[in-house]
Amino acid sequence: MGQVPAQPTQSHLPGAAVGFQARRRRPGMYALAVALIAAGGGGGFLAYQATGERTPVLAVAHEVNAGDVIKDSDLVEASVSLDPALKPFRAAQRDQVVGKRAAVALVPGALLSRGQVTTRTLVKPGEQLVGIGLKASQMPATRLSPGDRVLVVSAPSDGTQTDTGTSGTESTPKTVSARVVRVGEKQQTTNEQVVDVAVPAEDGPRLAAQAATGDVALVVDAPGDDS
Repeated sequence: MGQVPAQPTQSHLPGAAVGFQARRRRPGMYALAVALIAAGGGGGFLAYQATGERTPVLAVAHEVNAGDVIKDSDLVEASVSLDPALKPFRAAQRDQVVGKRAAVALVPGALLSRGQVTTRTLVKPGEQLVGIGLKASQMPATRLSPGDRVLVVSAPSDGTQTDTGTSGTESTPKTVSARVVRVGEKQQTTNEQVVDVAVPAEDGPRLAAQAATGDVALVVDAPGDDS
């Protein structure tokens, strides 16, 4: 009888050695994958902690007009993730804010930053504060803001015109340079809006008397040096 040829064992099958080595390497690959996932997850957790860290700060609870004293009830605490560019007051600094004046109009819900609070009164030495009630026809449609320079113009309501006379000279309306300190809300019943302006002390009494008659108007002046 002829000899039966020896059958190839599994180790001699094509690709058997490669498959065996691959199986031996798989546990190592798994360990490496797990390590990478863990590292990525740890980095993500640290990033979350960095971005999710919240800081208690002060926010505005009620509207405060420019120049008004800030009361404790005007403030509320808020917990936010701070951007490095923001410089709000921390909640622990409440006593540094209460009693100071609002340098600008404060809007409810906004964070309170250092540039919005001042220790200075908005009426400087040598000035007087005069409130002027104005209707829409007596002021520009452009929104007025604290700090705007304006001219308060005497506008007689009796319909008199400027008189050139025989000499050819023309009388001009009287004006007073002023700075807007506060702009009140428009009254629904009278359609009138009170604007507080700071004027030189020598012009205060005359302007107040003129404003009481309602015979004044505001003209927005060009920006100038408010020193």
